[in-house]
Amino acid sequence: MPSVFIDGQEIELSPEDRLNGIQAAARAGVEIPFYCYHPGLSVVASCRMCLVETGKRDAATGNIVMLPKLVPACQTPATDGTVFITDSEKVRQSRAMVEEDLLIDHPIDCPICDKAGECLLQDYHFQHGQKERRADIKPFTSRRRPLGETVTLFVDRCVMCSRCVRFTREISGTSELFVTGRGSTEEIDVLPGFPLENKMSGNVVDICPVGALGDKDFLYSQRVWFMKNHDNVCAGCSTGCSITVDENQDRVYRLRPRENPHVNQWWMCDEGRYGFHHVHSPQRLAGPMRHKAATVGRGQAQASDNFEAADWTKLPEELTSKLTAAKRLTGVFSPHLTVEAAYLLATYLRSIDPQARLVLGLVPIEGEDERFANGFTIRNEKCPNRRGVEKVLSHFAGQVETWDAWLAQVDGEADTLGGVWVSGGYKTDWVDAETAERIAGAASLLIVQDLFMSPLMTLAHYQLPAAAFAERAGSYVNHADRLQSFAWSIRPPMGVREEASLLWRLLGRRGLYQARAVLDDVAREIPAFSVAIYPVPEVGIDLKVNLLAEGAVEKGAVGHNA
Repeated sequence: MPSVFIDGQEIELSPEDRLNGIQAAARAGVEIPFYCYHPGLSVVASCRMCLVETGKRDAATGNIVMLPKLVPACQTPATDGTVFITDSEKVRQSRAMVEEDLLIDHPIDCPICDKAGECLLQDYHFQHGQKERRADIKPFTSRRRPLGETVTLFVDRCVMCSRCVRFTREISGTSELFVTGRGSTEEIDVLPGFPLENKMSGNVVDICPVGALGDKDFLYSQRVWFMKNHDNVCAGCSTGCSITVDENQDRVYRLRPRENPHVNQWWMCDEGRYGFHHVHSPQRLAGPMRHKAATVGRGQAQASDNFEAADWTKLPEELTSKLTAAKRLTGVFSPHLTVEAAYLLATYLRSIDPQARLVLGLVPIEGEDERFANGFTIRNEKCPNRRGVEKVLSHFAGQVETWDAWLAQVDGEADTLGGVWVSGGYKTDWVDAETAERIAGAASLLIVQDLFMSPLMTLAHYQLPAAAFAERAGSYVNHADRLQSFAWSIRPPMGVREEASLLWRLLGRRGLYQARAVLDDVAREIPAFSVAIYPVPEVGIDLKVNLLAEGAVEKGAVGHNA
């Protein structure tokens, strides 16, 4: 078995490993500082912060021959017998010199820099820098210019790591950024008329190790040490990027990509990054409402004074009574629902009406998939969990009835549908007025659960506010059948309850809603999810390993009554 030696510690490698010095040291729990290196980009070894001593150990004699000069760890392969020394006096002096050189002309404007608190230049100065400043202190000015609609460059803060330039060439494939000038006059810039406007431009802010690149959407809005960080999953499309939600006092300030080699690597698109502002829209529904009349007139939008506030504590019993009286039930399952919420809703409706129709809600499609140089893809399917909801519906109904197929059977005649529960979660109106009138006219009881008022919501007997993606706990299954679980990042606005939380109560379960407990039920009941019986790791689990079992249950689950 090949092995390398890190500061005297032997680390075994598998024959398939292709590591550099930084990665090998990380295996040993040793951190080597760096600026220009990034595991998702090519290696340039320009910052010299990762210089280490290295040599080779003879396997037969045990003798070690060291190279006379320091070498960059990012560019040095960790092969069998390689020796790395990362904490010698020679290495420490080299790191202190690099830090000192970077800070000679760097503006000391940490109090107003957005990167303060998560800046590598700050961290490495305290860990590896000189004890005292030896250069003359002089006033600095920080030049600032926009690179595009989303990113601002603070020119004098740049340490010329070139990560951003390599990103636009190797990942987005758009090459807007380049290095102009030479030597001490080098700067990052864009060509006139070619701003940084690719659909992944926000990633250059994430990978900038200092405060040179600022996100205009986040700039000066919040100090990073005030925010709490939560692992979550992007709900913008069916890629399902692993993300981090940064919030303070239940307000989301930014979304950042979280490393997941199986889904999004280190990246996320701007559509997902900046697509969270609807969470805090003042137009969101803020409490359950009940129509005062026994029925809602077909095709007539109802004035707000025709509705009265409903009590969340009494609503479960009231809804169950109304749905039971309606007899024939239909559930429309939004692809924005979590797996757990879809399972609870299907279980609840089938407990009242064993023949309840289960319909997959509208799947929003926009344009075509957009694939980038590294394989990262922005999906045209703008929902996070179509695959997960389909698996749940297949289990209960034996097949998936689509939104369009169901609408084709809605004739608009009164009471032909009985009770209808429609779940939403869409950012914009997804049902036009004509379609809403057809559904409302055919339903004796209409319950709509959504984020915003819509033509369908105005015709509902019960208007139930829904939770946004950051307010939910549960699981999504992306386009590639990878299941990822997450906890809620912020609490919903006052008067709003998460869909699964309400359904938990409707089913008579005690205590607070527990997403893990429901997922355990799903894993026991639906073979396609059986691997989820164990704790789901941060990067998620691949449900494709159970495709054969899934096919078996889909063929044999017709008429299943949960």
